[in-house]
Amino acid sequence: MQTHTATTPFGRRPMTLGLISSQVTAKKIDQGATVSKWQVFRDIREAKEVLGATDRALAILNALLTFHRDEELSGEGNLIVFPSNEQLIRRANGMSPATLRRHLANLVTSGLVIRRDSPNGKRFARKGQGGAIEQAYGFDLAPILARAAEFRELAEAVAAERKAFRVVKERLTICRRDVTKMIDAGINENVPGNWRGFQRRYETIIERLPRTAPRQVLEALADELEDLWADVHQTLETFVKSEDSNANESHSERHIQNSNPDYNPTGETKNGLGNKTEASGTAEDTDNVRSLPRRDLPLGMVLSACPDIVPYAEGGQIRIWRDLAAAADRARPSMGISPSAWQEAVEVMGQQHAAIVLAAILQRAEHIRSRGGYLRDLVERARQQKFSVWPMVTALLNARMEALEKAAASGVAGGTPDARGAETGVGASALEISSALRDSMKKKGW
Repeated sequence: MQTHTATTPFGRRPMTLGLISSQVTAKKIDQGATVSKWQVFRDIREAKEVLGATDRALAILNALLTFHRDEELSGEGNLIVFPSNEQLIRRANGMSPATLRRHLANLVTSGLVIRRDSPNGKRFARKGQGGAIEQAYGFDLAPILARAAEFRELAEAVAAERKAFRVVKERLTICRRDVTKMIDAGINENVPGNWRGFQRRYETIIERLPRTAPRQVLEALADELEDLWADVHQTLETFVKSEDSNANESHSERHIQNSNPDYNPTGETKNGLGNKTEASGTAEDTDNVRSLPRRDLPLGMVLSACPDIVPYAEGGQIRIWRDLAAAADRARPSMGISPSAWQEAVEVMGQQHAAIVLAAILQRAEHIRSRGGYLRDLVERARQQKFSVWPMVTALLNARMEALEKAAASGVAGGTPDARGAETGVGASALEISSALRDSMKKKGW
């Protein structure tokens, strides 16, 4: 006579649909199915949060598995273990009976084990002839065997999610570090750029970063940070390339001069920068490349010719070419020159020469109707290798020296209103430099 298998819990514990579902799943075990109990336990431990199992419940499950003598769980063997509460407490490293009962219930509701309760609720096995177990009451481990593949998939998914979460946190950390340090570098090195705007964008993103957030939220914020990183890096990279270009130009033998000193772009009046009377010498002289000096313009010479750029410098002082570039970038909006026109000038001429050109345009701004159009004309000529900053600066320098000579002859102390060295922070030393250059410039026909 076959003994009826218990399906309902003993005592006051109710029967639920979840328990029935676990029992249905346990019946789907193939006859020849076999798995390593410890491998399945590791998968369950990995996916414990998805399954709803607690740490203490897993400690009890580990103890239950030790009461199954074989290393593998097989569909052909007996999968019911029947330890007493005292034995479970010892193998689970000690816990109170109430805690044991609570976490045993957690294993059952998680669908990891099934209760096979005896009529009186005790756990035991009835053996037949030869010592073989005919009937056992206790905890059925069949769900572990039946759901082994499911547990493995859950463990792999949890591991993949954990890795993705770790990767996105690394992205965030690296991007935050890179962006903050690149912004600091741009500000400290006086690199032209919208650094306040970059700082505000960074702060806006970080303010939306919660202390604990799902991976999807972190990935969205990481994407925004990477876009900001690209913009900041592009600004620094463009500046570095322009600096390298200037360094290469300073060692090059190719010095290009405007081959047409009579050229007068649209928007420039007869008193503008392109006027022949302010250009360098005759057409024959300016068409001769060898007549140009084979070195970069001295910064002091540029400031003597274009003192109006100095007030735009930070602190009202320009000591190096980088200060001049930063001042030119600050002066650009007041001159009506668009960011795209300035960027194109930097890319074609190099940052140093572009800053010189903008300083020269500022110096003669009142005589140039369309400064942006004039800058684009000069950029196009530079692209065709038909433009040099030397004639432009020397023309301005000659005009300032002539004004100073007239002022000296008329006895006006401190120069004329056109000579704004003292007003702009270019002191007497700058004017003395200009005077020292006078003889050399006249000899060369500038």
